[in-house]
Amino acid sequence: MPLAPTPPNRGKGRPTTRESASASLGAILNLIRLGKATTRQELERESELGRAVVSDRLATLSEIGLVVESELGIASGGRAPRLVRFRTDLGCILVATLDQSALGVGIADLSGRLSTEHHEAIDLGADARSISDRVVSLFDWLIAKHAPTMPVWGISISVPGPVTHDEETLFLEYTPSFLPAWEGFPFVETLVERYGAPVWLRSSIETMTMGERFSGAGQSVRDMLFVKVGKRIGAGLICDGRLHRGTKGAAGLIGQMPVQAGDRTSTLDALAGSDMIAREGLLAAQTGRSPLLADTLRRGGTVGAIEVSQAAQAGDPASMEILGLSGRLIGHAVAMLANMLNPDLIILSGTMAQTNDLILAAVRETVYGESHPLVTRDLIIGKSQMGSSAGLVGAAMVAIESLFDPACLKDWIVQASPLAHPLFQSVRQTCGERKTMAMARPAEVPGIPAQTGSAP
Repeated sequence: MPLAPTPPNRGKGRPTTRESASASLGAILNLIRLGKATTRQELERESELGRAVVSDRLATLSEIGLVVESELGIASGGRAPRLVRFRTDLGCILVATLDQSALGVGIADLSGRLSTEHHEAIDLGADARSISDRVVSLFDWLIAKHAPTMPVWGISISVPGPVTHDEETLFLEYTPSFLPAWEGFPFVETLVERYGAPVWLRSSIETMTMGERFSGAGQSVRDMLFVKVGKRIGAGLICDGRLHRGTKGAAGLIGQMPVQAGDRTSTLDALAGSDMIAREGLLAAQTGRSPLLADTLRRGGTVGAIEVSQAAQAGDPASMEILGLSGRLIGHAVAMLANMLNPDLIILSGTMAQTNDLILAAVRETVYGESHPLVTRDLIIGKSQMGSSAGLVGAAMVAIESLFDPACLKDWIVQASPLAHPLFQSVRQTCGERKTMAMARPAEVPGIPAQTGSAP
């Protein structure tokens, strides 16, 4: 249904009829998409718009294919209302997680639900072009198998470190700095040109936090602290239901916080991360303080963080002490954050935190002991149950939240596809030009490890 033209000589600063109509269309669509309103009566109440306006906007949304109104709901004393549903099958979101030693890919609908996912080993320090080619190959495989006729509405990539960003920019038109080995490689440009869809890059801690927020334990809370324990220790913050990124997208780098263990003072990463666990475990094996780890070493095995965790689960005192120290140091940092932020929920993630309960128990003991009673009265501290899916689900939600943000939605809703957004059309052309220039430069292309599994 066409929108009314802009009236001439309108007052300065006054929104046009088209702008007002787009805003109300977007507001109603988001109420339906988020499940806050499923009938016309609920839409009138939640949007505070009149019956005629709601009816007109629903007719427009139905005509352009963004919603359907067919199923009957439950009657409450009168005629059963028709349910309004957002069409999640209009497009798909391609997602990937790039870790130092692993690659994950998936494809999601417009609700963020994954249709499938695939994981394999890689070396992220290898040639960027080789890994980019592998990502493209896997994306092509996912599309052919699960969405051969569905347009790609967005691509979202999770990467190991912080990704600097400009909040004023709706769509990336060049690859931001995120890893030294990828400097100068047109990763974003390659994806935009190949799939004709906008691309988002976010840090792994942000995507995992988003995954937990929308599909994990954080679904029912407004304020959540997500802590990932690994070689580096990072935190993600959900504040009033939204991800807090910070000025440069670097919020949550708690691994740089100074901590003290005995007579040693260093960063949380150095004294509580998986490198410390591996280092102390090897020392315990070499000195005989841990007979279990010493036996592993004697038989020619390696002693790393995983072996220390397994030994702790088997009741090895030295290994239990090492993990307990890590948990207490992490707990000190988390307690400071809890006292400042007063979250509903704290979630621990990462292999070390999820394979046994020792770190979780030490964190709980420290946080409950060092936080104000009001902070801990209803506070829940647990561990993630999503595993490797968290980053993929979170990456999908990054793209979906961005596409349906009112600032973006108002400029594409009438065309019923974000690919028609005028700014993205310009970005797409710029990315094509940048990619052509970058790929014209000679580059070495060493191989990456052979892939396994059913993927190509």
